[in-house]
Amino acid sequence: MLPAARTPLAELSPPIALGALDGRYRGAVVPLVDHLSEAALNRARLHVEVEWLIHLVTQDVIPGADHLAEEEQARLRELVTRFDAAAIEELGQIEAETVHDVKAVEYYVRRRLLGIVGEQRAATLGELVHFACTSEDINNTSYALMVRGAVEQVWLPRARALVDQLTGMARDLAEVPLLAHTHGQPATPTTMGKELAVLAWRLTRQLDRVGSTAYLGKFNGATGTFGAHAVAVPGADWQQVSRSFVEGLGLTWNPLTTQIESHDWQAELYGDIARFNRILHNLCTDVWTYISMGYFAQVRGQGTVGSSTMPHKVNPIRFENAEANLEVSNALLDVLASTLVTSRLQRDLTDSSMQRNIGTALGHSLLAVDNASRGLAGLDAVPAAMAADLDTNWEVLAEPIQSVMRALAARGVEGMANPYERLKELTRGRRIGQAELVEFVQGLGLPAEEEARLAALTPASYVGIAPVLVEHLPAGPRTQDSAPVQGS
Repeated sequence: MLPAARTPLAELSPPIALGALDGRYRGAVVPLVDHLSEAALNRARLHVEVEWLIHLVTQDVIPGADHLAEEEQARLRELVTRFDAAAIEELGQIEAETVHDVKAVEYYVRRRLLGIVGEQRAATLGELVHFACTSEDINNTSYALMVRGAVEQVWLPRARALVDQLTGMARDLAEVPLLAHTHGQPATPTTMGKELAVLAWRLTRQLDRVGSTAYLGKFNGATGTFGAHAVAVPGADWQQVSRSFVEGLGLTWNPLTTQIESHDWQAELYGDIARFNRILHNLCTDVWTYISMGYFAQVRGQGTVGSSTMPHKVNPIRFENAEANLEVSNALLDVLASTLVTSRLQRDLTDSSMQRNIGTALGHSLLAVDNASRGLAGLDAVPAAMAADLDTNWEVLAEPIQSVMRALAARGVEGMANPYERLKELTRGRRIGQAELVEFVQGLGLPAEEEARLAALTPASYVGIAPVLVEHLPAGPRTQDSAPVQGS
């Protein structure tokens, strides 16, 4: 039996999103639309075109060219600040005729210039719109401005807030003892705070790298030689004109390029963000494991359904969703970083299509940050569960006992030979309790002070200076979403 005809979803209005970021998850990533959407790209192009025109006339780059009054400059800049749906639609109509996105922006500026300075002056000033530019002069500076805005105004603040939240948790749990696991096996105890601090420290380093990114821009013509510039106006210092313009946009001037800015800075930035993502992925898998071990309880704000069939379950979905989105983000960031640094000879258009995925790459990372933050906010630490595991693994004290024996043997104390082998015989492949361990210690012939110290040692107290190490994290108030200790 053939299925009945269905209503074509693609024909419904308003349009239905194809991707999850513009559909299910739009609320978490919508601030990026202002920076990395197609409309944002055209607005950035408009900004660069307007500023280049103003730069040429205010710096008297073209001898004898008309000037723009301050009011006229302000009206030109309003094309950018008041860029709206009508402007987007008009640009789309122009591009349908030009079949060239940057040329459409140029024509749009020239149209608007007509209404600002009048027909006669627009006939001459209009020739300075896009003067001596190749499309990539406009595009590379536009992308640099867009990516900088997206990173500095949206992604970095959210990522820093997550790390601050994690830092608060690390401080709160700095002294809560935890049985460490190396290779999945019980190992030297630590504290939950110290383990979270390690991840906060690693994430902070990557954010510092991202925060120090240099956003490069070039403005040197069709093959990076200032060819048209030098022929049209040979008396101008075109390198200085270019440099002052690019730096006036708030970017770092790149003096040596082909037709395109080489995108190396983008590859570096995406590599740093991808590394942050991978460390955050590590955080998610570790916290997921702690939840499965009962070290954290997901009890706060649990009005949600955990399992559709098992009422007792609260699934760690925030961390699992974060993992998935981090993996999608990194797939895109990796391909961006690896492909953008290569261009055939002067240029090819692979970068044009590739860069349109920057918003998706950062969007999935931003969504993962949001998920991880929500996940951490729903956790309560359960010291009782951590203590129970510690209390059933007294064999982890074999390490400090044999270390004390080694130190004594090195000082010439009798009877301390082969400490590792003796502890291995006692502990390997078997569980021991406090009584067996104390009996063993008392039979070693240790000096009285050392014997008393080791006999009093417990897995919970054997955490070294873990609480002190947390102090390496930046100082600051406890965050609102830090995980409290259950029962406190």
